[in-house]
Amino acid sequence: MILPPHLTADDLDRYTAQVFTTGPETARAVAPFTGAALPAVPQSSAADVALAAGRARVGQGAWAARPLSDRARFALDFGELLLAESDKLVDLVQWETGKSRIHAGIELIGVASVAAHYGAEAAGYLAPRAVRSGVPGIVQARVTRHAKGLVGVIAPWNYPLFLAVGDVIPALVAGNAVLSKADSQAPLTLLAARELAVRAGLPEDVWQVVAGPGSRLGQAIIAQVDHLAFTGSTATGRRLAAAAGERLISTSLELGGKNPMIVRADANLDAVVTGAVQACFASAGQMCIGIERIYVHESLYPAFLEKLVKATGEIRMGASYDYDVELGSLTSAEQLAVTVEHVADAVAGGATVAAGGRARPELGPFFFEPTVLTGVRPGMKVYAEETFGPVVAVYPYVDDEDAITRANDTEYGLSASVWGRDLAAAHAVAARVQAGAVNINDGYLSAISSLSAPMGGMKASGVGRRHAADGILRFTETQTTTSQRVSTPYPSRSKKYLNGYLKATRLVVLTQLKAARRKARKDIA
Repeated sequence: MILPPHLTADDLDRYTAQVFTTGPETARAVAPFTGAALPAVPQSSAADVALAAGRARVGQGAWAARPLSDRARFALDFGELLLAESDKLVDLVQWETGKSRIHAGIELIGVASVAAHYGAEAAGYLAPRAVRSGVPGIVQARVTRHAKGLVGVIAPWNYPLFLAVGDVIPALVAGNAVLSKADSQAPLTLLAARELAVRAGLPEDVWQVVAGPGSRLGQAIIAQVDHLAFTGSTATGRRLAAAAGERLISTSLELGGKNPMIVRADANLDAVVTGAVQACFASAGQMCIGIERIYVHESLYPAFLEKLVKATGEIRMGASYDYDVELGSLTSAEQLAVTVEHVADAVAGGATVAAGGRARPELGPFFFEPTVLTGVRPGMKVYAEETFGPVVAVYPYVDDEDAITRANDTEYGLSASVWGRDLAAAHAVAARVQAGAVNINDGYLSAISSLSAPMGGMKASGVGRRHAADGILRFTETQTTTSQRVSTPYPSRSKKYLNGYLKATRLVVLTQLKAARRKARKDIA
């Protein structure tokens, strides 16, 4: 087996030894660059999931009892180790997903940034806070946060560091133990990160990793955990949410997207084209927040299409562990098949391939050219279904109302992009787009990299948010504690006393309403 440049056989032995399993079964994925088998990874059973969960729960109590400052320091140490071992980790991401090195490197920097963010901000997010009580001056009310207990994390193959480990970090900092399912295509990346977490000071029991197909392990994980963080397809998310609902455990779900870009009449075309190429084709289009639909004002449409086709044709493709290519491979035969099917179906229905449109087997088994389509219409698969490949459809539109209506004509609502020089007008458009994040004069990166802002989807694109306060508070339970200086008995049952009590209480509430109205007027002004 030919290994990527910075990895050794000893590295692989250490990584695979971390899978929690009691059986002999192993499985191998396929390396996208070559089609050769990747290293064998031990496989877990449903019984192993229960055992791993039990071990994690044993360690969780002591971990949660540590000062928050210790857990935050772990996050910072972990982030530094991720950067120190970046060559090996980026090799693994490329080996398992087929990404170009630039896109794998951006992923690593992203997860290290998440570690830095929660290492610095967790104390503020999790701090107890005093709130106004129902009887100010007599009753004090305090809100505190407590760890859920055991968090299950199921993440996809397309971002095996940023999505999988990025959810683990805040869960651990909040005081939880974590049970991760390593994706069958990209288990080594997650296992390498887990090894670094232990080196950074995390007790081994607190983060357990099982490996195996979701059909075998998904339900078993839900049966054991107190919260499920899932990133993946909307169809799978619905099934997992239903199963979690049976146990009444909380979930956070980031699901699919068919993300639009709106190019207004006053946009800078050269800037838009650069942004579109990045947003549509990064990681070979296998990105839940990537752009798959572009709506261009009719006055700019011909010029924009010409520039986009030219820029798309200049993208350098290839299988390389260096920075000499811009676009890598699709990750699997299944993803290539979906991409080929969507393009072929569109062409059969009358759409035009303006750029790309072909598989490139001479570069590797799963390569597909970055593709621009025009003339896409309802009924074509690529029109409404998520392709998750390097394919974008471009449409002209008449005015803002037309663009907004068409951008929102989807079950999804994950991410969107609006371009224009008039920022006030662009913000007005963005406010009406139904998406959890809208990037103005950028494709997707500015929102996902703003770690102090929550990230997630509307509609069928998910429930809950990652990043910012939302990203760590989802892994906690809220507890309200009240204390009284003196006893406040319930009112007497006598009519005379009860009538007086209700009159006095009514006066207090009326005063509160008037004060709230004055505050609202002041805030609006």
